[in-house]
Amino acid sequence: MTARFRPDSLSIRELTDEEYGQVIKPGDGEYETARKVYAGDVDRKPAVILRPRDARQVARVVTLARRTGVQLAVRSGGHSPAGHGVCEGGIVLDLAHLRALEIDAEARTAWAETGLTAGEYATAAAEHGLATGFGDGTQVGIGGITLGGGIGYLCRKHGMTIDDLLAAEIVTADGELLLVDEHQHPDLFWAIRGGGGNFGVATRFKFRLHELDAVYGGMLVLPVTPEILESFIAEAEAAPEELSTIVNVWTAPPFPFVPEEYHGKPIILAMLCYAGDADKGQEVVDRFRAIAPPLADMVQAMPYPGMFPPADPLEHPISVSRNMFIDRVDRATAETVLEHVSASGAMVAGAQLRVLGGALARVPSDATAFAHRQSRIMVLLSAIYADPAEAEVHECWADAFAAAVRQSDPGAYANFIMDAEAGQGRLRNAVYPGATGERLARVKAKYDPENIFRSNHNILPATA
Repeated sequence: MTARFRPDSLSIRELTDEEYGQVIKPGDGEYETARKVYAGDVDRKPAVILRPRDARQVARVVTLARRTGVQLAVRSGGHSPAGHGVCEGGIVLDLAHLRALEIDAEARTAWAETGLTAGEYATAAAEHGLATGFGDGTQVGIGGITLGGGIGYLCRKHGMTIDDLLAAEIVTADGELLLVDEHQHPDLFWAIRGGGGNFGVATRFKFRLHELDAVYGGMLVLPVTPEILESFIAEAEAAPEELSTIVNVWTAPPFPFVPEEYHGKPIILAMLCYAGDADKGQEVVDRFRAIAPPLADMVQAMPYPGMFPPADPLEHPISVSRNMFIDRVDRATAETVLEHVSASGAMVAGAQLRVLGGALARVPSDATAFAHRQSRIMVLLSAIYADPAEAEVHECWADAFAAAVRQSDPGAYANFIMDAEAGQGRLRNAVYPGATGERLARVKAKYDPENIFRSNHNILPATA
Protein backbone atom coordinates (compact mmCIF):
# COMPACT_ATOMS: atom_id res chain seq x y z
CA MET A 1 0.00 0.00 0.00
CA THR A 2 1.38 3.41 -0.97
CA ALA A 3 1.11 6.26 1.52
CA ARG A 4 -1.56 8.78 0.52
CA PHE A 5 -0.27 12.19 -0.62
CA ARG A 6 -1.76 15.05 1.36
CA PRO A 7 -0.07 18.19 -0.02
CA ASP A 8 -1.54 20.63 2.52
CA SER A 9 -0.26 18.72 5.55
CA LEU A 10 3.39 19.69 5.17
CA SER A 11 4.12 23.12 6.65
CA ILE A 12 7.61 24.13 5.56
CA ARG A 13 7.65 27.10 7.93
CA GLU A 14 7.39 24.80 10.93
CA LEU A 15 10.54 22.82 10.04
CA THR A 16 13.51 23.81 12.22
CA ASP A 17 17.23 23.11 12.00
CA GLU A 18 17.16 21.77 15.55
CA GLU A 19 14.67 19.06 14.67
CA TYR A 20 15.57 18.14 11.10
CA GLY A 21 19.04 19.52 10.37
CA GLN A 22 19.66 22.09 7.65
CA VAL A 23 16.40 23.18 6.03
CA ILE A 24 16.65 24.35 2.40
CA LYS A 25 13.48 25.83 0.89
CA PRO A 26 12.60 27.15 -2.58
CA GLY A 27 14.00 30.67 -2.79
CA ASP A 28 16.95 29.94 -0.50
CA GLY A 29 20.37 30.61 -1.95
CA GLU A 30 21.41 26.94 -1.89
CA TYR A 31 18.16 25.53 -3.25
CA GLU A 32 18.96 25.44 -6.96
CA THR A 33 22.30 23.73 -6.40
CA ALA A 34 20.97 21.39 -3.72
CA ARG A 35 18.13 20.07 -5.88
CA LYS A 36 20.41 19.14 -8.78
CA VAL A 37 21.52 15.57 -9.28
CA TYR A 38 24.15 14.14 -11.62
CA ALA A 39 21.71 13.31 -14.43
CA GLY A 40 21.35 16.47 -16.51
CA ASP A 41 17.86 15.68 -17.79
CA VAL A 42 16.34 15.45 -14.29
CA ASP A 43 14.73 18.76 -13.28
CA ARG A 44 12.57 18.17 -10.20
CA LYS A 45 11.64 20.78 -7.61
CA PRO A 46 11.11 19.36 -4.14
CA ALA A 47 9.03 21.18 -1.54
CA VAL A 48 11.99 21.10 0.85
CA ILE A 49 15.48 19.64 1.16
CA LEU A 50 16.47 18.48 4.64
CA ARG A 51 20.07 17.70 5.59
CA PRO A 52 20.09 15.88 8.95
CA ARG A 53 23.25 15.91 11.03
CA ASP A 54 22.72 12.58 12.79
CA ALA A 55 20.59 9.44 12.73
CA ARG A 56 18.13 10.93 15.22
CA GLN A 57 17.30 13.73 12.79
CA VAL A 58 17.12 11.25 9.91
CA ALA A 59 14.45 9.38 11.88
CA ARG A 60 12.48 12.60 12.35
CA VAL A 61 12.54 13.27 8.60
CA VAL A 62 11.29 9.75 7.86
CA THR A 63 8.55 10.16 10.46
CA LEU A 64 7.59 13.50 8.90
CA ALA A 65 7.21 11.90 5.47
CA ARG A 66 5.15 9.04 6.86
CA ARG A 67 2.91 11.34 8.89
CA THR A 68 2.20 13.77 6.03
CA GLY A 69 2.11 11.26 3.17
CA VAL A 70 4.49 13.48 1.19
CA GLN A 71 6.86 11.66 -1.15
CA LEU A 72 10.34 11.08 0.27
CA ALA A 73 13.53 10.88 -1.81
CA VAL A 74 16.82 9.89 -0.16
CA ARG A 75 20.06 11.29 -1.56
CA SER A 76 23.58 10.09 -0.83
CA GLY A 77 25.70 11.32 -3.74
CA GLY A 78 22.92 12.05 -6.24
CA HIS A 79 24.42 9.80 -8.94
CA SER A 80 21.39 7.60 -9.60
CA PRO A 81 20.99 7.58 -13.41
CA ALA A 82 17.24 7.64 -12.82
CA GLY A 83 17.53 10.70 -10.58
CA HIS A 84 16.07 8.94 -7.55
CA GLY A 85 17.83 11.37 -5.21
CA VAL A 86 15.26 14.12 -5.87
CA CYS A 87 11.46 14.20 -6.20
CA GLU A 88 8.87 16.67 -7.45
CA GLY A 89 7.00 18.48 -4.69
CA GLY A 90 8.20 16.18 -1.92
CA ILE A 91 10.89 15.94 0.73
CA VAL A 92 14.52 15.27 -0.14
CA LEU A 93 16.47 13.70 2.71
CA ASP A 94 20.03 14.68 1.79
CA LEU A 95 22.72 12.81 3.72
CA ALA A 96 25.45 15.33 2.85
CA HIS A 97 26.18 16.21 6.49
CA LEU A 98 26.67 12.58 7.59
CA ARG A 99 30.38 12.36 6.89
CA ALA A 100 32.06 10.68 9.88
CA LEU A 101 34.61 7.96 9.15
CA GLU A 102 36.21 5.76 11.82
CA ILE A 103 38.98 3.46 10.56
CA ASP A 104 40.31 0.65 12.74
CA ALA A 105 43.49 -0.19 10.85
CA GLU A 106 44.40 -3.06 13.15
CA ALA A 107 41.02 -4.76 12.80
CA ARG A 108 40.79 -3.74 9.13
CA THR A 109 37.29 -2.36 9.50
CA ALA A 110 35.68 1.05 9.08
CA TRP A 111 32.44 2.66 10.19
CA ALA A 112 31.44 5.18 7.52
CA GLU A 113 28.47 7.53 7.42
CA THR A 114 26.59 7.50 4.15
CA GLY A 115 27.11 11.12 3.14
CA LEU A 116 30.70 10.28 2.25
CA THR A 117 31.75 9.80 -1.36
CA ALA A 118 33.69 6.82 -2.63
CA GLY A 119 36.67 9.07 -3.33
CA GLU A 120 36.74 10.47 0.19
CA TYR A 121 36.56 7.00 1.72
CA ALA A 122 39.23 5.61 -0.61
CA THR A 123 41.64 8.47 0.10
CA ALA A 124 41.28 8.15 3.87
CA ALA A 125 41.67 4.36 3.82
CA ALA A 126 44.74 4.57 1.56
CA GLU A 127 46.56 6.54 4.26
CA HIS A 128 46.58 3.24 6.20
CA GLY A 129 47.45 1.10 3.15
CA LEU A 130 43.88 -0.23 3.09
CA ALA A 131 40.93 -0.23 0.70
CA THR A 132 37.30 -1.24 0.25
CA GLY A 133 36.11 -1.62 -3.34
CA PHE A 134 33.33 0.67 -4.56
CA GLY A 135 32.80 1.67 -8.19
CA ASP A 136 34.89 3.77 -10.57
CA GLY A 137 33.97 7.39 -9.71
CA THR A 138 35.02 9.70 -6.88
CA GLN A 139 31.75 11.61 -6.47
CA VAL A 140 29.43 8.64 -6.08
CA GLY A 141 27.90 8.45 -2.60
CA ILE A 142 28.75 5.29 -0.68
CA GLY A 143 25.11 4.95 0.40
CA GLY A 144 23.59 4.33 -3.00
CA ILE A 145 26.39 2.29 -4.55
CA THR A 146 26.54 -0.04 -1.55
CA LEU A 147 22.81 -0.67 -1.32
CA GLY A 148 22.70 -1.46 -5.04
CA GLY A 149 25.70 -3.80 -4.99
CA GLY A 150 28.95 -2.06 -5.97
CA ILE A 151 30.92 -3.34 -8.97
CA GLY A 152 34.26 -1.61 -9.44
CA TYR A 153 38.03 -1.85 -9.67
CA LEU A 154 38.44 -4.54 -6.98
CA CYS A 155 35.48 -6.78 -7.79
CA ARG A 156 37.42 -9.74 -9.17
CA LYS A 157 39.96 -9.68 -6.34
CA HIS A 158 37.72 -8.88 -3.37
CA GLY A 159 34.14 -9.10 -4.64
CA MET A 160 31.42 -6.46 -4.65
CA THR A 161 31.03 -3.67 -2.11
CA ILE A 162 28.23 -5.65 -0.43
CA ASP A 163 30.64 -8.54 0.08
CA ASP A 164 32.67 -6.27 2.36
CA LEU A 165 29.61 -4.93 4.21
CA LEU A 166 29.72 -6.28 7.78
CA ALA A 167 26.91 -4.28 9.39
CA ALA A 168 24.72 -1.23 8.90
CA GLU A 169 22.59 1.20 10.84
CA ILE A 170 19.20 1.64 9.17
CA VAL A 171 16.34 4.00 9.95
CA THR A 172 13.20 2.07 9.02
CA ALA A 173 9.81 3.39 7.94
CA ASP A 174 8.54 3.56 11.51
CA GLY A 175 11.43 5.86 12.48
CA GLU A 176 13.34 3.19 14.40
CA LEU A 177 17.15 2.97 14.16
CA LEU A 178 18.26 -0.65 13.75
CA LEU A 179 21.70 -2.21 13.82
CA VAL A 180 21.63 -4.98 11.23
CA ASP A 181 24.16 -7.70 10.49
CA GLU A 182 24.24 -11.49 10.04
CA HIS A 183 22.84 -12.01 13.53
CA GLN A 184 20.59 -8.99 14.13
CA HIS A 185 17.72 -8.60 11.66
CA PRO A 186 19.44 -10.96 9.18
CA ASP A 187 16.53 -10.74 6.73
CA LEU A 188 17.00 -6.97 6.46
CA PHE A 189 20.78 -7.35 6.23
CA TRP A 190 20.31 -9.75 3.32
CA ALA A 191 17.93 -7.34 1.56
CA ILE A 192 20.04 -4.19 1.79
CA ARG A 193 22.92 -5.98 0.07
CA GLY A 194 21.65 -5.37 -3.46
CA GLY A 195 18.01 -4.44 -2.86
CA GLY A 196 18.61 -0.69 -2.99
CA GLY A 197 16.96 1.91 -0.77
CA ASN A 198 13.65 0.08 -0.49
CA PHE A 199 13.90 -0.84 3.19
CA GLY A 200 15.07 2.24 5.04
CA VAL A 201 17.69 4.98 5.21
CA ALA A 202 21.21 3.70 5.78
CA THR A 203 23.04 6.14 8.05
CA ARG A 204 26.24 4.16 8.73
CA PHE A 205 28.01 1.16 7.24
CA LYS A 206 30.65 -1.10 8.73
CA PHE A 207 33.02 -2.26 6.01
CA ARG A 208 35.83 -4.78 5.79
CA LEU A 209 39.13 -3.24 4.64
CA HIS A 210 41.80 -5.03 2.60
CA GLU A 211 45.53 -4.47 2.61
CA LEU A 212 46.36 -2.58 -0.57
CA ASP A 213 49.47 -0.42 -0.54
CA ALA A 214 49.33 0.26 -4.28
CA VAL A 215 47.95 -1.00 -7.58
CA TYR A 216 49.32 -1.28 -11.09
CA GLY A 217 46.64 0.41 -13.12
CA GLY A 218 45.28 3.30 -15.10
CA MET A 219 44.01 4.08 -18.57
CA LEU A 220 45.04 2.25 -21.73
CA VAL A 221 43.78 3.58 -25.08
CA LEU A 222 43.87 1.44 -28.21
CA PRO A 223 42.49 1.71 -31.72
CA VAL A 224 39.62 -0.69 -32.21
CA THR A 225 38.55 -3.27 -34.75
CA PRO A 226 36.35 -6.31 -34.14
CA GLU A 227 39.49 -8.42 -33.85
CA ILE A 228 41.11 -6.07 -31.31
CA LEU A 229 37.96 -5.88 -29.17
CA GLU A 230 37.47 -9.65 -29.18
CA SER A 231 41.11 -10.16 -28.15
CA PHE A 232 40.95 -7.50 -25.45
CA ILE A 233 37.95 -9.06 -23.74
CA ALA A 234 39.48 -12.53 -24.05
CA GLU A 235 42.62 -11.31 -22.26
CA ALA A 236 40.52 -9.69 -19.54
CA GLU A 237 38.65 -12.95 -18.94
CA ALA A 238 41.88 -14.98 -18.88
CA ALA A 239 43.71 -12.58 -16.57
CA PRO A 240 44.34 -13.45 -12.93
CA GLU A 241 41.75 -12.30 -10.43
CA GLU A 242 43.98 -9.46 -9.29
CA LEU A 243 43.04 -7.66 -12.52
CA SER A 244 39.64 -5.98 -12.88
CA THR A 245 38.95 -4.36 -16.23
CA ILE A 246 36.46 -1.80 -17.51
CA VAL A 247 36.52 -1.61 -21.30
CA ASN A 248 34.88 1.43 -22.90
CA VAL A 249 34.31 1.30 -26.65
CA TRP A 250 33.54 4.97 -27.26
CA THR A 251 33.49 7.54 -29.98
CA ALA A 252 36.63 9.36 -28.90
CA PRO A 253 36.11 12.78 -27.33
CA PRO A 254 38.73 15.43 -28.17
CA PHE A 255 40.98 14.38 -25.31
CA PRO A 256 44.50 15.81 -25.64
CA PHE A 257 46.03 12.35 -25.20
CA VAL A 258 44.07 10.89 -28.16
CA PRO A 259 45.53 11.62 -31.63
CA GLU A 260 43.31 14.07 -33.50
CA GLU A 261 42.62 11.66 -36.37
CA TYR A 262 40.73 9.42 -33.93
CA HIS A 263 38.44 12.12 -32.52
CA GLY A 264 34.81 11.18 -33.10
CA LYS A 265 35.74 7.62 -34.09
CA PRO A 266 35.44 4.46 -31.99
CA ILE A 267 38.39 3.62 -29.75
CA ILE A 268 39.02 1.39 -26.76
CA LEU A 269 39.49 3.40 -23.59
CA ALA A 270 40.12 0.79 -20.91
CA MET A 271 40.66 1.16 -17.18
CA LEU A 272 42.79 -1.66 -15.80
CA CYS A 273 43.46 -2.21 -12.10
CA TYR A 274 45.85 -4.94 -10.93
CA ALA A 275 45.54 -5.23 -7.14
CA GLY A 276 48.87 -6.88 -6.47
CA ASP A 277 52.61 -6.78 -7.10
CA ALA A 278 53.51 -4.13 -9.70
CA ASP A 279 55.98 -6.34 -11.58
CA LYS A 280 53.38 -9.08 -11.96
CA GLY A 281 50.82 -6.46 -12.88
CA GLN A 282 53.05 -5.15 -15.65
CA GLU A 283 53.42 -8.67 -17.06
CA VAL A 284 49.65 -9.01 -17.20
CA VAL A 285 49.02 -5.59 -18.73
CA ASP A 286 51.77 -6.13 -21.31
CA ARG A 287 49.49 -8.75 -22.88
CA PHE A 288 46.95 -6.01 -23.58
CA ARG A 289 49.64 -3.66 -24.89
CA ALA A 290 50.65 -6.38 -27.36
CA ILE A 291 47.19 -6.54 -28.92
CA ALA A 292 47.72 -3.24 -30.78
CA PRO A 293 50.06 -0.26 -30.44
CA PRO A 294 48.49 1.93 -27.72
CA LEU A 295 47.31 5.42 -28.63
CA ALA A 296 47.88 6.38 -24.99
CA ASP A 297 49.28 4.42 -22.06
CA MET A 298 48.83 5.74 -18.53
CA VAL A 299 49.02 2.40 -16.73
CA GLN A 300 51.56 2.51 -13.92
CA ALA A 301 52.13 1.74 -10.25
CA MET A 302 50.08 4.15 -8.16
CA PRO A 303 48.13 4.45 -4.91
CA TYR A 304 44.66 2.94 -5.26
CA PRO A 305 42.86 6.35 -5.17
CA GLY A 306 44.84 7.27 -8.31
CA MET A 307 42.53 4.95 -10.24
CA PHE A 308 39.70 7.44 -9.87
CA PRO A 309 39.79 10.20 -12.52
CA PRO A 310 39.12 13.73 -11.33
CA ALA A 311 35.43 14.65 -11.41
CA ASP A 312 33.84 17.86 -12.59
CA PRO A 313 31.29 18.88 -9.93
CA LEU A 314 29.50 21.02 -12.53
CA GLU A 315 29.04 18.12 -14.94
CA HIS A 316 25.40 17.17 -15.46
CA PRO A 317 25.25 15.11 -18.67
CA ILE A 318 22.08 14.41 -20.61
CA SER A 319 22.23 10.77 -21.55
CA VAL A 320 20.40 7.60 -22.40
CA SER A 321 21.59 4.16 -21.35
CA ARG A 322 20.71 0.47 -21.32
CA ASN A 323 22.19 -2.13 -19.00
CA MET A 324 22.44 -5.91 -19.28
CA PHE A 325 24.69 -8.91 -18.83
CA ILE A 326 26.05 -10.92 -21.76
CA ASP A 327 27.81 -14.27 -22.00
CA ARG A 328 30.62 -13.53 -24.43
CA VAL A 329 32.22 -11.06 -26.81
CA ASP A 330 32.98 -13.08 -29.91
CA ARG A 331 33.75 -11.69 -33.35
CA ALA A 332 30.09 -11.22 -34.26
CA THR A 333 29.34 -9.41 -31.00
CA ALA A 334 32.37 -7.16 -31.45
CA GLU A 335 31.24 -6.30 -34.99
CA THR A 336 27.77 -5.44 -33.67
CA VAL A 337 29.22 -3.18 -30.97
CA LEU A 338 31.34 -1.23 -33.44
CA GLU A 339 28.50 -0.96 -35.95
CA HIS A 340 26.15 0.62 -33.43
CA VAL A 341 28.75 2.85 -31.79
CA SER A 342 29.70 4.20 -35.21
CA ALA A 343 26.05 4.79 -36.14
CA SER A 344 25.29 7.10 -33.22
CA GLY A 345 25.05 10.84 -33.80
CA ALA A 346 25.56 11.64 -30.10
CA MET A 347 28.43 13.72 -28.74
CA VAL A 348 29.85 10.56 -27.12
CA ALA A 349 28.37 7.11 -27.56
CA GLY A 350 29.54 3.67 -26.72
CA ALA A 351 29.48 0.41 -24.85
CA GLN A 352 31.11 -0.24 -21.50
CA LEU A 353 32.07 -3.86 -20.87
CA ARG A 354 33.00 -5.04 -17.37
CA VAL A 355 34.45 -8.52 -17.15
CA LEU A 356 33.20 -10.19 -13.98
CA GLY A 357 34.04 -13.49 -12.30
CA GLY A 358 36.66 -14.06 -9.63
CA ALA A 359 35.69 -13.32 -6.02
CA LEU A 360 32.37 -11.82 -7.14
CA ALA A 361 31.33 -15.16 -8.63
CA ARG A 362 32.35 -17.29 -5.64
CA VAL A 363 29.62 -15.86 -3.39
CA PRO A 364 26.44 -17.97 -3.61
CA SER A 365 23.75 -16.28 -5.69
CA ASP A 366 21.25 -16.39 -2.84
CA ALA A 367 23.64 -15.06 -0.17
CA THR A 368 22.69 -11.46 -0.95
CA ALA A 369 19.99 -9.69 -2.95
CA PHE A 370 22.35 -9.44 -5.94
CA ALA A 371 21.27 -12.47 -7.97
CA HIS A 372 23.74 -12.31 -10.87
CA ARG A 373 26.90 -13.84 -9.46
CA GLN A 374 27.40 -16.15 -12.44
CA SER A 375 26.97 -13.48 -15.09
CA ARG A 376 30.09 -13.14 -17.23
CA ILE A 377 30.18 -9.59 -18.61
CA MET A 378 28.20 -6.51 -17.62
CA VAL A 379 27.34 -4.09 -20.42
CA LEU A 380 26.28 -0.44 -20.25
CA LEU A 381 25.24 1.10 -23.56
CA SER A 382 25.07 4.88 -23.44
CA ALA A 383 24.92 8.08 -25.45
CA ILE A 384 25.58 11.60 -24.16
CA TYR A 385 23.99 14.46 -26.06
CA ALA A 386 23.33 18.18 -25.65
CA ASP A 387 19.84 18.85 -27.04
CA PRO A 388 16.90 17.38 -25.06
CA ALA A 389 14.86 17.48 -28.28
CA GLU A 390 17.05 14.64 -29.58
CA ALA A 391 15.98 12.27 -26.81
CA GLU A 392 13.76 10.06 -28.97
CA VAL A 393 16.50 9.54 -31.56
CA HIS A 394 18.97 8.37 -28.93
CA GLU A 395 16.38 6.25 -27.13
CA CYS A 396 15.71 4.41 -30.41
CA TRP A 397 19.45 3.94 -30.93
CA ALA A 398 19.83 2.52 -27.43
CA ASP A 399 16.86 0.15 -27.85
CA ALA A 400 18.21 -1.16 -31.16
CA PHE A 401 21.71 -1.54 -29.74
CA ALA A 402 20.42 -3.45 -26.72
CA ALA A 403 18.34 -5.78 -28.87
CA ALA A 404 21.31 -6.47 -31.13
CA VAL A 405 23.78 -7.44 -28.38
CA ARG A 406 21.40 -9.21 -25.96
CA GLN A 407 22.26 -12.88 -25.45
CA SER A 408 21.01 -15.59 -23.11
CA ASP A 409 21.52 -13.76 -19.80
CA PRO A 410 18.31 -11.81 -19.03
CA GLY A 411 19.74 -9.98 -16.00
CA ALA A 412 20.44 -6.32 -15.25
CA TYR A 413 22.22 -4.37 -12.47
CA ALA A 414 20.09 -2.11 -10.27
CA ASN A 415 22.65 0.70 -9.99
CA PHE A 416 22.77 1.22 -13.77
CA ILE A 417 19.06 1.06 -14.57
CA MET A 418 17.26 4.20 -15.79
CA ASP A 419 13.53 4.86 -15.29
CA ALA A 420 12.75 4.01 -18.90
CA GLU A 421 13.68 0.39 -18.18
CA ALA A 422 12.44 0.04 -14.62
CA GLY A 423 8.84 -1.20 -14.78
CA GLN A 424 7.79 -3.90 -12.34
CA GLY A 425 8.15 -6.56 -15.00
CA ARG A 426 11.75 -5.65 -15.72
CA LEU A 427 12.62 -5.38 -12.04
CA ARG A 428 11.16 -8.77 -11.17
CA ASN A 429 12.40 -10.55 -14.29
CA ALA A 430 15.83 -9.00 -14.74
CA VAL A 431 17.08 -7.18 -11.65
CA TYR A 432 15.48 -9.28 -8.89
CA PRO A 433 14.41 -12.52 -10.58
CA GLY A 434 12.54 -15.47 -9.12
CA ALA A 435 13.11 -16.26 -5.46
CA THR A 436 15.19 -13.10 -4.96
CA GLY A 437 12.29 -10.83 -5.87
CA GLU A 438 9.82 -12.85 -3.83
CA ARG A 439 12.03 -12.71 -0.75
CA LEU A 440 12.63 -8.97 -1.17
CA ALA A 441 8.88 -8.35 -1.39
CA ARG A 442 8.38 -10.20 1.91
CA VAL A 443 11.12 -8.17 3.61
CA LYS A 444 9.58 -4.99 2.19
CA ALA A 445 6.19 -5.93 3.64
CA LYS A 446 7.79 -6.45 7.04
CA TYR A 447 9.83 -3.23 7.26
CA ASP A 448 7.99 -0.83 4.91
CA PRO A 449 4.42 -2.08 4.35
CA GLU A 450 3.14 1.38 3.32
CA ASN A 451 5.95 1.79 0.74
CA ILE A 452 7.29 5.02 2.24
CA PHE A 453 10.60 4.32 0.51
CA ARG A 454 9.42 4.31 -3.09
CA SER A 455 11.71 6.84 -4.83
CA ASN A 456 13.92 4.02 -6.08
CA HIS A 457 13.69 0.97 -8.29
CA ASN A 458 10.69 0.10 -6.25
CA ILE A 459 10.01 -3.30 -4.77
CA LEU A 460 6.34 -3.54 -3.90
CA PRO A 461 5.46 -5.09 -0.52
CA ALA A 462 4.19 -8.65 -0.69
CA THR A 463 0.48 -9.00 -0.06
CA ALA A 464 -1.12 -11.73 2.01
